[in-house]
Amino acid sequence: MEPMTLSYTVDGGDLIGAGEASSQMKLALKKLGIPAEAIRRASICMYEGEINMVIHANGGQAMVDVGMDQIVIRLIDQGPGIPDMDKAMQEGWSTAGENARDLGFGAGMGLPNMKRYADDMTVETTIGVGTTVTMTIKL
Repeated sequence: MEPMTLSYTVDGGDLIGAGEASSQMKLALKKLGIPAEAIRRASICMYEGEINMVIHANGGQAMVDVGMDQIVIRLIDQGPGIPDMDKAMQEGWSTAGENARDLGFGAGMGLPNMKRYADDMTVETTIGVGTTVTMTIKL
């Protein structure tokens, strides 16, 4: 398999369409013959990140690099940034608004789940500029 990059635009505020990019990625990885466990982990990471971009950052871009031995997911937004990374990494802590919570989102599991299912995760965030989350899933 040749290395490839998949690219998805995530629309901010669209809680009804949230999850579309992760679903498309999952289908693409299946077509490429990626092992099921790696697809499951990548899908969880992508979905959680996608939801965060929809709720908190007015959307962004998701870039998925698929290689021979790993999948690297980069989630890039121009949102408000994460003011307290320690709190953001605590399970159950969330700044999601009522509209997101009313639809069952905003439980505060996004970043903790992303860290749990990725083999490696880095978060670069600047207040007023945006956040980039990079996750690696080894095949």
